[in-house]
Amino acid sequence: MNGTLYFEDGTIYKGKGFGRIGTAVGEMVFNTSITGYQEILTDPSYAGQIVTMTYPLIGNYGVSTEESESDSIYARGVVVRSISQHPSNYLSESTLDFMMQKMGLPGIAEVDTRSITRKIRTSGALKAAISNENVSEEALEQLLKGTDLKEDWMKVVGINKAKHIPGSGFRVALLDLGVKTNIVEELKKRNCDIMMFPYGTSFKTVKEYQPDGLLVSNGPGNPAEATEGISLIKEWLKEIPIFGICMGHQLLAHAIEGKTYKMKYGHRGGNHGVYDHLKDKAYITSQNHGYAVEADSVTTKGMVITHSNLNDDTVEGMQHKDLPVFSVQFHPEGSPGPRDSEYLFDQFIQYMKERNQCR
Repeated sequence: MNGTLYFEDGTIYKGKGFGRIGTAVGEMVFNTSITGYQEILTDPSYAGQIVTMTYPLIGNYGVSTEESESDSIYARGVVVRSISQHPSNYLSESTLDFMMQKMGLPGIAEVDTRSITRKIRTSGALKAAISNENVSEEALEQLLKGTDLKEDWMKVVGINKAKHIPGSGFRVALLDLGVKTNIVEELKKRNCDIMMFPYGTSFKTVKEYQPDGLLVSNGPGNPAEATEGISLIKEWLKEIPIFGICMGHQLLAHAIEGKTYKMKYGHRGGNHGVYDHLKDKAYITSQNHGYAVEADSVTTKGMVITHSNLNDDTVEGMQHKDLPVFSVQFHPEGSPGPRDSEYLFDQFIQYMKERNQCR
C-alpha cells in the first residue's frame, strides 16, 4: 500500500505504507536512537506525535513483550527509511509491522528521513498528517487545517485509579503522568512500596498513603497545562523528598513559580551528552522532551542547576538549596539508551532514609 506524509507547510513525502491502515494527524518529531524503537513507540510521552526514526533500518531485531514501556502505543504514526520484515533476534516474538497492525499505528517506509529530519531542525516541530490508505492530498490538507493538537495529554495517558505495588522498603507515591515501565522497575529493584496515583489526585488522598517520598513521572504535552499536578507538588514541597523525571522536572519548575518554554525541535534520542556539575562528570543520556526549564526562572527561586546539556546548555537537572527536592530532564532509567545515571534513584532513596532518621 502507498503512504503519504503531508506537512502543514504543504511539503509532501511519498512512500510505502505498513502497520495499521489508517490516517492520523500529529506533531512531527525525530528520534536519533539506533535501537529501542519498541520502547519509543510504547512510551506514553509520545502521545499525539508522529515519530521519524533517523536510523535507516528499523525493525531488524523484531519486538518482544518484555521491551514495551506500556501496554499501548501512544504515538500517532511512525516514519522510517526502511522497515525490516525479517527480524533476527532469539527474543523476537513478531515483526514491528505486525505489532503496529495489532496495536493500531500507521507507518510509512521508503521515504527520505534525513530530509525530514533536516526540515524539522530548520523549521521546528511541524504538524503533519500521515496516511497509508486511499486519501487524497486535498483531504489531508483539510484534515490538517481542521485538527487542533492536544496539549494536555498527560491528563489522559496515565492510570485512572490508584494502583498499589507492594514492597518492603520506602513508601513512594508516584504521580502517573504517563510513566514508563522501567521507572517503576527501578523503584521495585530498590524494594520500594509503590502507590501509583492518577493525574488529578488530591493532596488528602496521597497523604492517606503516608508516603516517604513523591516521584513525579514523565509524560506528554505542555507542562503549563498540568495545573492540578503542579498544585499537588506545591503542597508536598516542604513535606517529603520529591524526585521529578522529564515532565516531572518541568512541573517542579512550575511548582516553585519557575517557567518552561517550547523548544524548536526538542531532544529525542539515546545519545545526548549531559554534564553533572556536582560530580564534575559527563554522561550520555536517553531523552524525550519538547519543552525545557528556563534557568533564570528557577535559580531565583532556591534551585541550583545540577545538570546541563552539552549541546545547547539547556537545563537538564536541578536541586533545591535547602529541601530534599530534585529533578532531571533526561531519563535515568534509560530504556532505550544508556543507564549511567541510575544513581539518581539511589539519591532519592537516600533522601527518604535521611528524612526518616530525622523524625
